[in-house]
Amino acid sequence: MADTSDIRTPAQIEADIKRRREVLAETLDELGMRVHPKTIVGDAKARVASSVDHTLGRAYVGVNRAVSGVKAQFVDEEGAPRLERVVPAALVVVGVVGLLVLGGSRRRGR
Repeated sequence: MADTSDIRTPAQIEADIKRRREVLAETLDELGMRVHPKTIVGDAKARVASSVDHTLGRAYVGVNRAVSGVKAQFVDEEGAPRLERVVPAALVVVGVVGLLVLGGSRRRGR
């Protein structure tokens, strides 16, 4: 006696073929979108933007770390200035600015 559960009707076969065609059409549409020039350009732009964002983020962290390090040299844990470091640094800055001003005025006087 033959097992009739494996026998499909023509309607079932046609429905299966229709369903497979729909899946194939969706797959082809998706592949078409992936290889479309606008999609490729958009993906490339997204990768570049992501890379730039990542680089800028790393730069921001680096600058923030450097600024925090410099700040820690001139400010104590409570936020008060460390005068033993601020005063000499301020004197150096005033001296350099003074030299630049004197050097500029000498050139103009010639």
